[in-house]
Order: sequence, then C-alpha cells, then structure tokens
Amino acid sequence: MTQTQDQISRKARYIMIGGFLGAGKTTTVAQLAKTLSDQGMRVGLITNDQGTGLVDTAMLRSRGFATAEIPGGCFCCRFNSLVDAAQSLTSESAPEVFIAEPVGSCTDLVATVTYPLRRIYGDQFEIAPLSVMVDPVRAMRVFGLVEGRQFSEKVVYIYKKQLEEADIIVINKIDSISKMEREQLTTKLQETFPGKTITSVSAREGEGLSEWFEQLKTTSQKGGKAMEVDYEIYAEGEALLGWLNATVNLKADQSFDGNAWIKELAINLQQSLGKADAEIAHLKMTLSPDEGLGDIAVINLVRNDFLPELSQNLPDDCKSGQLIINLRAEAAPELLNHSIMEALAKAAEQENGITATLDHVEHFRPGKPEPTHRLTELVTA
Repeated sequence: MTQTQDQISRKARYIMIGGFLGAGKTTTVAQLAKTLSDQGMRVGLITNDQGTGLVDTAMLRSRGFATAEIPGGCFCCRFNSLVDAAQSLTSESAPEVFIAEPVGSCTDLVATVTYPLRRIYGDQFEIAPLSVMVDPVRAMRVFGLVEGRQFSEKVVYIYKKQLEEADIIVINKIDSISKMEREQLTTKLQETFPGKTITSVSAREGEGLSEWFEQLKTTSQKGGKAMEVDYEIYAEGEALLGWLNATVNLKADQSFDGNAWIKELAINLQQSLGKADAEIAHLKMTLSPDEGLGDIAVINLVRNDFLPELSQNLPDDCKSGQLIINLRAEAAPELLNHSIMEALAKAAEQENGITATLDHVEHFRPGKPEPTHRLTELVTA
C-alpha cells in the first residue's frame, strides 16, 4: 500500500515503555500495539538489547507487528540507530505511533533519548510521557515491604533511578498480589517519588490498561530538568549483571511436546542457577517449529523463587525448530553459559531422541554507558 505524502509528513507519536528486567514490558507493548491497531492506527515497534537475537523481537513479529531491533547497546548509546530504525519503519508502513522498549537495565532515558528526540527531531515526533513498569514482588523487596532475595546495592541504584525519572509509574501484574499489598506498594512509591502518576495494571489479563493507554495516546511529556545520574555507579551496577543470548537448533527422532519441553528446560536452568546462588533478573525463551504457521512457544521466569510461565503455547507437537534464549542474572557470564549448557544436556536426556545444536551464543557484562547525547534540561513554551 502506497502512503500519501500527508501520512508520511505528519508527526508520529513516540511512546517509550521502560522498567527493570522482568517487569512485563514486552507483554504490555504487545497489548498496546494491538489496542492501537484495533483502533485503526498504524504502529511500529522498536526493541533494544545489549546483544543480538532477541526473544522480544521474535514474539512481537509472531503476532504480526512491524518490529525493528536495535542490538549492541542501549537506546542512549545507539541514538542514531534508534532514529534510523524509526525512519526505516516509516518508509515501509508510515507508522502513526512508535512504541519503543529499552533495555531493562537502562536508565537516564529522558536526558539521553526523549529530550534529544524533542530537540533534534521535534518536527517528526510527538513524545508521550515516559512510563516505567515494575514487577510488584520485586518492587516490594527493593523497598523493604517483604522479605526475599535481592539484587546488590549498585543494581538497585539503577532500579530506583528508573522510577525517579518516570512520568508514570506502572505497577504491573496486580493479579499476582493482594489488594493490601498493592495499596502498601502504591503508598511507598508515592512517598518515595512524590508527584509521580502511579497506576496499577495487569498487562496479561488486560486489567487497568484502557485509561493508561489513553494517556499515552493523547498526552505529551513535559519539559524541565532531567535527573542527576552517577554514571560510575550506573556502569558498576550494569557490570554486575551477566548477559547471555543463545540460539539453538533442535531436531528430534519423533514429534514432541514443545511446550512441556521448553518449560522443563526453564526449570532445569532455574535449578542450576539456584545452586550457584545467581539471582535471576529475567529468563525468556522462544521455541519456533520449522513447520507450522509461525506459532511459537514463549516462556518467562522473573525470579529464582518463581515458576516459569508460558505466555504463548504451541498448538501442536513439533519435530524440529529453533530455540532462542535470553538470560539476564546477577552472576558471571561464564556461569550463565555453563548453566545453559548443563540445562540443555539435562533436557535432552529427559526427552529421548532430541538433539540440541548450539548455533550462536554470546555471554558478557554490559560496558559503561556512553550516551550519544545528554540534555540535562529542556525548556518548553
């Protein structure tokens, strides 16, 4: 379909949904994209990671959304690539709305992404308020409302900085906590970050999304001073996190239940990391059969003491396919790699006849953030 010049030149709305690893950003992005598409709007999605080979990209594309992927660094450090991705999507389908999901360990997005976009490309984009999502159990642990495993102090620094710069703090997964816990967390967030808009939703169940989505669609980010960030602590916090992305080719002698297999793999990995006392930030995996109509299995694990959850299921058994693994944890990258290999070997033993061949793997610690731009203040009329 050929777009008119008016469609191409009209300002596009830019929506960024941030939050720490495991907060439920990708599920929310998919929900928002579907909502806007159902309303007749053209939507383009932009995913982001420190490495290559993203589960998020595979999942969003499996749902039919035009999705560009920016690997190799945060939006702040790959600012020009972010703009290029938007322009590429524009040339293909002229989106009226871009939804961007930054790396879950990234902060300082206002000064390094939205303010530069407004200053340099204000004629192309209308910037929505920055939303930052939280997993409520993780948040209650960070703020001392409940006991449980915790990240170290410098990782928590990043977590809290993400909330400090938010225009809207979104408590996600409210179906997983009690009403009293929700009220306690809301009160704590209001006390810690006064003046913030705080809303509660369940992206998975669709609860509470309408009003928030309407805000993102119709209101714009305000100007003012950006928050202060100690980039040394920020870099040290990110460097405590191990990062692993892997692609594995699977082949079996006979058809097997891919949903059950990927869940068993996640449990094996969880057990292996637990023995090493490595705190999981987020494990995401997809299984894409070679045959079929593009269906995929998607599984998530957001804490050591939680059960892996299938958010998308394969309708049929499969005989071969591609597995994508994205693992982030507070642990040495070499440990993550060892745990993945151990879990794959165990899963192959549990399901006779499956051969798992590693196609690609990268494991590392993120480098020090070096933003392309950083604007500490934006004055608006």
